[in-house]
Amino acid sequence: LQDELDVVEGMQFDRGYLSPYFINKPETGSIELESPFILLADKKISNIREMLPVLEAVAKAGKPLLIIAEDVEGEALATLVVNTMRGIVKVAAVKA
Repeated sequence: LQDELDVVEGMQFDRGYLSPYFINKPETGSIELESPFILLADKKISNIREMLPVLEAVAKAGKPLLIIAEDVEGEALATLVVNTMRGIVKVAAVKA
C-alpha cells in the first residue's frame, strides 16, 4: 500500500451535477465555472418562476451561476438546461 494525497483547488462535491448538459469540460466530464454567483437553497426547486429574478440578474452580469439545492427538478431543471445549451446563461446545479 502507498499513501496518496490529492490536493484540489476550489470546491469539490461528493454528489454530482443534476444534468449531463451542464458539463463544459467534456474531456474530463466535469464542470468548471469561473467566479460564479452561488445560490444556496434548503429546498427542492421545481418552479422556474421562483428563480426568474435570479436568472435575469445573472444573465445581465454575464457571470455563471452555481445552484446548490436539495434538488432541482421538472420545469426548473429543464429551463436551466435549455438556457445553458443556448448560451444564455452558464448554470450548474448540484444536490446539497
